[in-house]
Amino acid sequence: MDIAIRQPHNVGMPEQVEQALVERIDKDRIDLPVLPQVAGRVMALANDPSADAARLSALIHQDQALAAHVLRIANSPAYMPRTPIVSLQHAVAMLGVNQLSEIAVTVSLKSGAVKIPGYEADIRQLWRHALASGAYAKEIARLRRFNVESAYLCGLLHTVGKPVVLKTVTTIAAELHIKLEPGALIAFLDGYHSRVGILIATEWALPSQVAEAIAYYWAYEQAPSHRQEAMMTCLANRLATYILVPDSFDDRSLRDHSVFGDLNLYPNDIDALLSLKEKVLNLVDTMAQ
Repeated sequence: MDIAIRQPHNVGMPEQVEQALVERIDKDRIDLPVLPQVAGRVMALANDPSADAARLSALIHQDQALAAHVLRIANSPAYMPRTPIVSLQHAVAMLGVNQLSEIAVTVSLKSGAVKIPGYEADIRQLWRHALASGAYAKEIARLRRFNVESAYLCGLLHTVGKPVVLKTVTTIAAELHIKLEPGALIAFLDGYHSRVGILIATEWALPSQVAEAIAYYWAYEQAPSHRQEAMMTCLANRLATYILVPDSFDDRSLRDHSVFGDLNLYPNDIDALLSLKEKVLNLVDTMAQ
């Protein structure tokens, strides 16, 4: 599909590094992460109308580490189980197939996350933002009576290209013996993550609405087929930034964005979303462990 690519601002981006990055993207020489096998199978199962709880439980059971993490998260305050959950079957009964598959996909993706020595804090920050965006996308979808599971994936994966861009530009800079300033790194991530993200979406065979959210969330009016998902992801991204990055923008600038009107959300809807801050942060803290 034709993809609108955010044009980088060229603020502090060393020209040699940018040229090398563009060349690697154009020539398909970017080292893309592999979708964890379990994550791919859980996503496929979640989109299968004939799938049942037994199949999901059996799939998660194949990876004992994943099963342990899923049970830990299912028992966390973020999901507030009425009684302790002692098995995956119990988790399905308490949380439902959709919520359990959401946890399993998230845990699997975290286990396969890009690792960059010296940039562990940056990767953790990107992951927390992805988690907060996914959580907010679900809440926005509920308000709009949209598919919650699809919205969650859009929010969770809309910046999936950022860790890959970070790894690629730091590798290029090291090879060229060029020091990258923090501002340059931010400019590279903002300028190129959608372009790399759509490569990942193609490689991972992600649903079309997720691919469009990656490509168009920052310019949702250009989305050809899934504008609602792109709009919800745009708003989820802004809300995640608002609660995770102090002083990123004030309350007024948050509320003034056109995406609220385009989604037919009213001031009381905005208040309701902002009131979920502690709930979202609780979920982020639980999933990020």
